[in-house]
Amino acid sequence: MLDLNSGHLQQVKSVLVDGGYTGSNFAADVYTNLNATVQVAKRNELHKFEVLPQRWIVERSFSWLDECRRLWKNCERKLNSSRQMVILAFLVLLLRRF
Repeated sequence: MLDLNSGHLQQVKSVLVDGGYTGSNFAADVYTNLNATVQVAKRNELHKFEVLPQRWIVERSFSWLDECRRLWKNCERKLNSSRQMVILAFLVLLLRRF
């Protein structure tokens, strides 16, 4: 996936991933294809709830997208159409806050 889409991801400098991607092979592949670093957001080992700042940004953004009726289910046939709907949803969010 990284190799196929590296032309579209040239501006990516850092990739934030879940604890399942801690392997050195994944980090080396990201660095080879994107020339970017990998940041792993690990959960606390004590099994108590703690808000992680990096994960909170991603989860908050997805919750904002859940408010858009058209994005609650993947209705688009092409990936580009789906991508444009996400961009429009964030644009509407920014315009409402402006």
